[in-house]
Amino acid sequence: MKKFDEAKEYYRKATELDPNDPEPYYSVAVIDWTQAYQPRMEERAKLGLKPEEPLKDKKVCHALKGKSSQFIQDGIDDLNKAIQLRPDYDDAMAYLNLLYREKADLECDDPAARAADLKTADEWVDKTMAVKKARAEKQPGAQGITMQPNQ
Repeated sequence: MKKFDEAKEYYRKATELDPNDPEPYYSVAVIDWTQAYQPRMEERAKLGLKPEEPLKDKKVCHALKGKSSQFIQDGIDDLNKAIQLRPDYDDAMAYLNLLYREKADLECDDPAARAADLKTADEWVDKTMAVKKARAEKQPGAQGITMQPNQ
C-alpha cells in the first residue's frame, strides 16, 4: 500500500501543477478504487460469496467500511472533478460505476442505500456507453475491416 500512497502523492503534485488536467484526478481515483477493491475481494473470497451476493457478515462489512469508505469517497470526488474538466471522459465514468458498486457492498445495514448506490452505478454505465457510442458515431469512415476492390 505504501507504493500506492507514493503514487497518489505524485499525482496530487501533478494536479497542483496543472489543475485543469483531468488525468491525475483519474489516476488517483483508480488507485483509490484498487485500495478499496482488493481487501473487499479478499474478505468475500474467505466467505465464499458470489459477486452479486451482498456482504452478510456485519462484522466484516463494518471493518471493510472503516478501511475503505474514505478511499471510495475520495475516488468519487476525484472522478467527478475529472469529468467536470472533461465531460466526455468515459474511463472516469466507468470507474464511477465501479466505485459506486464498492460503496453499495459496504452499505452494511442499509438495503435502501445499497439499492440507491447500485442504481447510481448503473446510471454511470449508461452514461459511459452513451459517450462511447457518440464518439464512435463521430468517427469518419467505415468501422472495422473493409475489403479494397482489386485495382
